[in-house]
Amino acid sequence: MKRKFILPLFLLIQIIVVKTIGLFPDFVENWYSNGFYPKLALVSKTGLGWLPFSFGDVIYFILILLLFGWIWKHRIGFFKEWKNNGLAILSWVSVFYFFFHLLWGMNYYRIPLHEKLNIEKEYSIQELKDFTERMLVKTNELQLQITKNDSVAVMIPYSHDKIYDLALKGYENIPSDLQEFRYEIKSIKSSLFSYPLSYMGFGGYLNPFTNEAQVNYLKPKYTSPLTTCHEMAHQTGIGSESECNFIGFVTAAKNEDLYFQYSAYSFALRYSLHNLEIIQEGSSKAYIKKINKGVLKNFEENDIFWNQYQTPINTFFEYFYDNFLKANQQKDGMEGYNKFIGLAIGYEKL
Repeated sequence: MKRKFILPLFLLIQIIVVKTIGLFPDFVENWYSNGFYPKLALVSKTGLGWLPFSFGDVIYFILILLLFGWIWKHRIGFFKEWKNNGLAILSWVSVFYFFFHLLWGMNYYRIPLHEKLNIEKEYSIQELKDFTERMLVKTNELQLQITKNDSVAVMIPYSHDKIYDLALKGYENIPSDLQEFRYEIKSIKSSLFSYPLSYMGFGGYLNPFTNEAQVNYLKPKYTSPLTTCHEMAHQTGIGSESECNFIGFVTAAKNEDLYFQYSAYSFALRYSLHNLEIIQEGSSKAYIKKINKGVLKNFEENDIFWNQYQTPINTFFEYFYDNFLKANQQKDGMEGYNKFIGLAIGYEKL
């Protein structure tokens, strides 16, 4: 067999193997997510966590340059040599597919958190309204406690590096039934690609190859504590976005720092209001009237930031990531971010 066919064929074999293993979440949970992966993550975070910059972003930048260089080199007669070029592309995809699933990606196929905690993700409209009311009251209390004025927006006085350090405190206070997601060695970075991330619509991401948590440092800082805790949850071996939102919310809320608590509860409040609107248009208006003006100013700050980066690029990456999630056992796709409300409501019942 010619060498150029080996990696493309290996890609097909990998897909079959991964999807087959994915049918056995107990196996993934025991042998990968709670077996091989934690040991590998410890090595990655120990080796790269101390660096003051994102090593993964540097690697991505080099790979992007190499990709453009390869495209430029083969620009003439690219489609005429479609077979060889196609095999070359599939070979690179094969390599990425292998390392993605080896280093982190198999976590998508582990046992869902709601099954392990034995909680119901579904909720009634009344349960959602009650939860929204609790989030509203707590958010208002924290905003007033921080600013001493209900009309002043919350401004976090810390640097991003300080936020990354403080995020560990919340994980130290994680409830006993969530101890498997404890976090020990810090590897959190401000992404060198924060501008592109803004246009892509992402507040952060986990680099699955280097296990570095990346935070978009350009977005409103009051959201950064929750985003940081969310990306840290990915580092603990959680693939589901709804579960990372849930763990991020719990750990930020459990943090003794008031700014972290505000970031958590204001985050949950926004999602609660959004879910109310999904169920019944206009049903969030009665709650919005009761929100402190300072909180609403933070919400507006967040909307203004993301609106200025709203372009077809954002739409494309939302579509791409939505389908990427669906292809990796996350059937709700981007809508999965909203599903954490069900986990939070269900968890309160324990």
